[in-house]
Amino acid sequence: MKTLLVTGGCGFIGSHFVRLVIQKKAWRVINLDKLTYAGNPENLDDIKNNSRYAFARGDITDPSFVGELFQKEKPWAVVNFAAESHVDRSIIDASPFLQTNVSGVQVLLDAARQHQVERFLQVSTDEIYGDADGKEPFQEEDPLKPSSPYAASKAAADLLCLAYRRTYELPLVITRSSNNYGPFQFPEKLVPLVIRNALNGDDLPVYGDGMQRRDWLYVEDNVRGIFKVMERGRIGSTYNLGTGEERTNLDVVQVLCDVIAQEANLDSAALRRRIRFIADRPGHDRRYALNFARARQELQWSPQLSFEAALRRTVCWYLDNQEWVKRVTSGEYLDYYKAVYTHTWGRARR
Repeated sequence: MKTLLVTGGCGFIGSHFVRLVIQKKAWRVINLDKLTYAGNPENLDDIKNNSRYAFARGDITDPSFVGELFQKEKPWAVVNFAAESHVDRSIIDASPFLQTNVSGVQVLLDAARQHQVERFLQVSTDEIYGDADGKEPFQEEDPLKPSSPYAASKAAADLLCLAYRRTYELPLVITRSSNNYGPFQFPEKLVPLVIRNALNGDDLPVYGDGMQRRDWLYVEDNVRGIFKVMERGRIGSTYNLGTGEERTNLDVVQVLCDVIAQEANLDSAALRRRIRFIADRPGHDRRYALNFARARQELQWSPQLSFEAALRRTVCWYLDNQEWVKRVTSGEYLDYYKAVYTHTWGRARR
């Protein structure tokens, strides 16, 4: 059986992809992960003893380690999920984002080229296109105009990948997905943050006026799309993965209040009264929107779960896994939360 190297496979989206590959019995998986704050081996406890799964702890920015791993495992393909991924953290300190998201990608590309992999898939984001306010949903060939240090680092990685394709004819593909949510997401992102705070009796912070519009994609739908691109995406192509449906951040928080109240036997109106509008994130894009016609037409991919059904499934998972949330939100997380929501960008206001 051929070996697939997945980097960042202990993270949120990566762990769902690894699990999908194992379930499909498609390939043997080597999961390379540095295990930063957002990389959690518990995310894959259900498959850790599977004979087709192996874990390697290491850093994609270390050329020696990466080269030795390629030499030992001889992967036929690479899927790169490894990344610093949260915009707020990139505003506080951009350095780790440039190191992992750009330099780390260069190390992987060089190793893939040297060992002649058959396919390299770079997992990217809709944020690299920049603000879609007043524009048509972005298509894959639209210019990249990132607004945050995080988005700029991911755009740089995409451009580096495309340059390796042009210069070295590296067989690569790129996926760019919209806002993901679902089980195992680290509670710095909006959906798990609201669930955690609602259950803990804390305020529910919303940036600015909450009217920022996003396309919300359930993580399991996203990894199905990534799997399809791995299987039969055209070499050299980029594929947007989204839903075509947009919701404001405030609407998402309000719906979450209703679902949490229903599933946890709480008062929805009381939860909504805990919504607090806080000073907006610097450089906050007003809208993201993707045209995913290419993935739909070429790969016959489209989202399967409705937003309402997927959000309820997500809430139920966090209700059933509150000990997991407590373990991952101790220590450093609390310092980060204070820096972002109570100190750096202003005090809460009604």
